[in-house]
Amino acid sequence: MDRYLTSELIPTFLFGVGAFSSIGVTIDAVFDLVRKIVESGLPVDIAIQVFLLQLPEFIVLAFPMSTLLATLMTYSRLSSESELIALRGCGVSVYRMVLTAVVLSFIATGMTFLFNEQIAPAAKYQANVTLESALQSDKPILKQQNIFYPEYRDETEPDGTKNKILSRLFYADQFDGKRMKGLTIIDRSTKGVNQIVVAESAEWNGSQSVWDFYNGTIYLVAADSSYRNILRFEHQQLQLPRTPLTLTEKNRSYGEMNISEAVEQLAVERLGGDPQKIRKLQVRIQQKISLPFVCVVFGLVGAAMGTIPQRTGRGTSFAICVVVIFSYYLIFFMSGAIAQVGILSPFMGAWLPNFIFFIVGAFLLIRVAKR
Repeated sequence: MDRYLTSELIPTFLFGVGAFSSIGVTIDAVFDLVRKIVESGLPVDIAIQVFLLQLPEFIVLAFPMSTLLATLMTYSRLSSESELIALRGCGVSVYRMVLTAVVLSFIATGMTFLFNEQIAPAAKYQANVTLESALQSDKPILKQQNIFYPEYRDETEPDGTKNKILSRLFYADQFDGKRMKGLTIIDRSTKGVNQIVVAESAEWNGSQSVWDFYNGTIYLVAADSSYRNILRFEHQQLQLPRTPLTLTEKNRSYGEMNISEAVEQLAVERLGGDPQKIRKLQVRIQQKISLPFVCVVFGLVGAAMGTIPQRTGRGTSFAICVVVIFSYYLIFFMSGAIAQVGILSPFMGAWLPNFIFFIVGAFLLIRVAKR
């Protein structure tokens, strides 16, 4: 029975991976690449390379959907042709029939985790780098623009309450891979004396662990907000944290980082003390962990819905699959947004859709088993 069910599930699963990946990459990537070929003169060989590098990202998203499609269509067909009734007549329980789908769903979970950790982030990052290099081959590639890094400190009020106070604000117009340009630094870390540094450029001096600022002015501000001194310089070394440079070096989008890289980025964001960025990244990390387990949830839901006695064709099964996927991702995005504003914990915001659909699948399965 396990061999028979596996032989029915795997071809449908592979079909779903191909279909969902093709649809996703066509809508999101192909049209954009064709436009860049026509309007920006992107070479066709580079476009093909970028297309192949973007494909793993859509394969990751296709794994859970394909698991749902395979289990739902396979068990629905067996139910409509009374094969499940025959198995139950031989003494095989519904739980035992569904066990095969659940085991295969765990295998799909492992594949999703592998792609999502080792292949998709690196491929997406390389695709963006390749595309940017091809489109800006005659221009210096800017690593980042508008670098904004606030640093906070905790202060205790006389009544015992703690407040976050801005200690230092670092801003640069752009980073060209070597130097920061157009800098403004507000430094309030020394009690009683504040300073404002405006400079044309700056770079990190790793041997001395200081910043080298060029062509600028330092304004020293007293506690009563009056200027105490103004110092103009061509070259000035200041002991400021390296964190702004670390932020630019690690400036990858969420989709370009695996879990370990995201955790490292979270440590950097905590140095800045921006609670909104920290919360958002915490939710993203939990979502990255929860995503592969959608395969198990969808496998259970699809198998449970498929074992319900019914006579449905492939078209109906596919329509049900689309509705379930849409419902899941709607809850996924809503719970993630709620977690980012602090109503739910990052863990609950990422895992709530999995818990809801797991309960639904378990309920349907128990109901069918009691018939």
